[in-house]
Amino acid sequence: MRAPPLFHLYVAATVLLAPFVAWFEIRKLRRQGLSALRAHEKMGHASQPRIGSGNLIWFHAASVGESLSVLALITRMGEMLPRAHFLITSGTPTSAKLVADRMPPRTVHQFAPLDAGGPLTRFLHHWRPAAAIFVESELWPRMLRMTRARGTMMALVNARLSAKSRAAWARRPGFAAYVLDVFDLILTQNDDMAQAMVDMHAPADRVARGSNLKSMSAPLPQNPALLAQIRTAIKARPIWVAASTHKGEETTVLDAHKTLLQTIPDLLLILVPRHPDRSDEVAKLIAKHDLTYALRSDGALPRDDHAVYLADTLGELGNWYALSDVVFLGGSLLPIGGHNPFEVVQSEAAVLSGPHVTNFAETINKMVETGAAEIVADVEALTFSVGHLLQDGAHKAASLRAARAFVQGKSDELTRIAARLIHILKLEDDNR
Repeated sequence: MRAPPLFHLYVAATVLLAPFVAWFEIRKLRRQGLSALRAHEKMGHASQPRIGSGNLIWFHAASVGESLSVLALITRMGEMLPRAHFLITSGTPTSAKLVADRMPPRTVHQFAPLDAGGPLTRFLHHWRPAAAIFVESELWPRMLRMTRARGTMMALVNARLSAKSRAAWARRPGFAAYVLDVFDLILTQNDDMAQAMVDMHAPADRVARGSNLKSMSAPLPQNPALLAQIRTAIKARPIWVAASTHKGEETTVLDAHKTLLQTIPDLLLILVPRHPDRSDEVAKLIAKHDLTYALRSDGALPRDDHAVYLADTLGELGNWYALSDVVFLGGSLLPIGGHNPFEVVQSEAAVLSGPHVTNFAETINKMVETGAAEIVADVEALTFSVGHLLQDGAHKAASLRAARAFVQGKSDELTRIAARLIHILKLEDDNR
């Protein structure tokens, strides 16, 4: 396909702007504590050697959520391709740290090169990927076309574009068709997005509905030593978790907990704000409800007289999920979009969620249909559902069975997606 004039204009702009963008990006990474060696990955200078003699499969994601969403897929593809190695690129130090903490076997992380000729040439020459898999909305024109020009097989997975992005691409149909033509396969999150990609002039015969990879994410990490400490401290107390709560939701959670204490007096709430820097604000709210609490960031453990354990730290959510069969998932009582319910059921817990779950609508709806999740719209519904799960053993057992079945179904679906990518990207030979 011939490059449209707008693509040539974009290339010219990157030539002019690359030195300034490079200075800004490297300076930003250095200020965030990265070494000069790692910061210069933005310029395509690899900080690690190319690994292995087999095929290298490159995954490119933008930020934390997208990076973490593909770790389970990398792991599954690695099981199916034991000689393959993997490279994951992203753009933020936070994503780099979290990926490093959960790195699948035979995988390395690098910061993504700038979308400019020099950085991309160095990057592609060093890593020589056999296949490149881009995640969600990472559509950098030069990166895509230069990767394809090397003969690399390419896919877009978990494809998702906002209405604003779709409208912008729709105004440039020739440019959109030229960029999207690089992909051998485009897997979208749902049918609506599949149609949107076709409307944006993606090749219709290469577009298919996939699934939201965030609903197949790898299990959250746990700290066995910490879990042993907490379990010793709480003994046999009943527990429920309110995770990833946002401003305006903690009041509902604490009102529900206060009511539940009237019938379950030794009940412990583990409250995990989405943003730990809100710790002081949430602590004041707990005190305003006349509830006693311990603070995780102080290193404290919950005592028998503590009604709430305020878990105001990052990266420990897997521990709190492991402690309870009942988890309310925040970001859902208000129009925020919700958070990942699959991480909860992977820990064999029942999910309670508010109604505002646009980010995971398909996942939550299927979980509700199977009994692995319940929707609670207000404090009365939250109080009833938590109490019902804690006090009705048969109801809780049925919810947990549904959760386990949902996890198994997603595991099978992940295998199918991995097998499809391996086939379309012609990676089968690396399994010999």
